[in-house]
Amino acid sequence: MNGDIRIADCGDSAIVVKAQGAGAWRLVHALADAVEAAAVAGVYGIVPAYDSLLVEFDCATTDHDTVRRALRRATARLTDGTPPSPSPRRFTVPVVYGGEHGPDLPVVADRLGLTEREVVALHTAQDLTVRCLGAPVGAPMMDGPAFPAPVPRLASPRTSVPPGSVAVAGRQAVICPMRSPGGWPLLGRTPLRVLDLDAEPLTPYRPGDTFRFVPITAEQWRDHDGAMLSAEAVTRG
Repeated sequence: MNGDIRIADCGDSAIVVKAQGAGAWRLVHALADAVEAAAVAGVYGIVPAYDSLLVEFDCATTDHDTVRRALRRATARLTDGTPPSPSPRRFTVPVVYGGEHGPDLPVVADRLGLTEREVVALHTAQDLTVRCLGAPVGAPMMDGPAFPAPVPRLASPRTSVPPGSVAVAGRQAVICPMRSPGGWPLLGRTPLRVLDLDAEPLTPYRPGDTFRFVPITAEQWRDHDGAMLSAEAVTRG
């Protein structure tokens, strides 16, 4: 497997695993699956991110040494090469850009030295890969589009961002799954629902899936309003 893993204690009831190398995000997600399958007594939280994994445990039930040994066993079971993972799905996401749905599109365009049309063209130019699920409630944290520079966060975060808002910051992109505070610039909004609190899992996507954003007009909003995000299968190249 490509990449290097470092294991360190994190407080009295957690361990953090850091991965390095080109395949870091795949490695930590494969390790998360392996630790979950091992069902280590006392472990109650397994949280993979871009290049790290937080493993939380009940310190009254187990200890750092026991969990570290479980992590090393799980690491040893991972074979060389690309970790096995489910085939990715491709999600097509209609977006109304600018206006009330994307109030920060002019600001982002100005900061990047582009026109608003050019920002939208770059945002919709290629599939973006979901690297991990973040806050709030399974937000798809994606690679950002090929902008010429990172996009700064807002100086004053909003106290309320509508669900379905499509945002960018740094070199990342995201869809806000539910109403929440947020400091990422908003380019637009999708009329699709990306979160179902009555479903298991709560979101139809997982790390490794890809999103393709497609511009629609405000008049086309009603054609998609309230529909649940769904995917088509794609073949891994």
